[in-house]
Amino acid sequence: MAPVELTETFPLPHANDALRIDRLARIARLMDSVIRLPGTRIRIGLDAVIGLVPGLGDALTLMPSVYIIGSARQMGAPSPLLARMAGNAAIDAVMGTVPLIGDIFDAGFKSNLRNVELLQEHLNELQQKRPPGSGGQFSAISDPDQPTSSRPEKK
Repeated sequence: MAPVELTETFPLPHANDALRIDRLARIARLMDSVIRLPGTRIRIGLDAVIGLVPGLGDALTLMPSVYIIGSARQMGAPSPLLARMAGNAAIDAVMGTVPLIGDIFDAGFKSNLRNVELLQEHLNELQQKRPPGSGGQFSAISDPDQPTSSRPEKK
């Protein structure tokens, strides 16, 4: 299976989402693809390396996955997307408990990169649904120059 590649730039509905996605992508790369195996095109991350430690390694590598899913929830990801992300993390965690085979699986499955990519796709879909010319951010603060039902128009 080809490694999941994260897009470099994409439109975002909230200004802070770019910073958050960048942070999540860095965590995902660290966990899933930071080390290139010499003489190959295979990349592994700390997930596969730490997972070599029986029991404790698999529990420790689950923490970044939980952080990525929690961040996606804070960014407004819908429940079906969160469930899919949790499923990816669960598959990675369960397979990681199988000695040696789980470590090989960790090197190929890359659940954290998958989850960040799913979140990016969701944010791209949100951006595409926004009306043209609405700027790059949603705002809860009303424009004082625009009339509202509770405020009379300026003359």
